[in-house]
Amino acid sequence: MTKTITFNELRRIKDSLPNGSMQRIASDLDLEIETVRNYFGGCNYEKGKSVGVHTEPGPNGGIVTLSDTKILDYALNLIKPKVHS
Repeated sequence: MTKTITFNELRRIKDSLPNGSMQRIASDLDLEIETVRNYFGGCNYEKGKSVGVHTEPGPNGGIVTLSDTKILDYALNLIKPKVHS
């Protein structure tokens, strides 16, 4: 599923993640940690891979089109407030 958001929003989500989340996402989704970092705006392609992120210049850091939202969905689940019964 494709999703379009601003780069600033993607970075805000990354910055909201608890400590150790990048490693947890990488481990649980069977990815290199650098691949997860690249998804959130990094650019280490020696160890990590591109994961279907396309950016275009514009306001709010530009537009980011994500061709696969698996990493984003996992990250949003990690920062979603927990509801206790």
